[in-house]
Amino acid sequence: MLEEATEVSRESVLVLCTGNSCRSQMAEGYLRVLGGGTLRVASAGTRPAAEVHPLARRVMLEDGVDLAGHRPRDISELRGRPVDHLIIVCDGAARDCPTGWPGVGERIVWPFDDPALFEGTGEERLAGFRRVRNEIRARVTAWLREGARDPSSAGPDAAAV
Repeated sequence: MLEEATEVSRESVLVLCTGNSCRSQMAEGYLRVLGGGTLRVASAGTRPAAEVHPLARRVMLEDGVDLAGHRPRDISELRGRPVDHLIIVCDGAARDCPTGWPGVGERIVWPFDDPALFEGTGEERLAGFRRVRNEIRARVTAWLREGARDPSSAGPDAAAV
């Protein structure tokens, strides 16, 4: 019973992207780890890919965040669920996302480059994924601090990042 009350009292965050294979998965991973379990976090896409991009998994694991078990989800799986914070991490999803979402207290747009579209050698693409990962981590960290959800007090999991 107490656990149910705790689950309900935690703020909810939904991260949206077009494919839900890179940026939104990275943001979801950081929100879970850096938020120290204080948030209920999910991500989805307006046109989800078949799988989480392997380079997204790789660069997140390099930073101590394991995306194992993550899968791209269609926005329709979550539509109708109230969320406190709707974070949109790409321009495409910002255009395609419904303007009204039940219970949204905050609608935020953080447009990051889509690393899945990067071209070049394997190392150049990997460097692009790392750059976007670092940008997402910095933005998530700042947002957590702004909302008094200080990642420095997030517990032992945050130290692994």
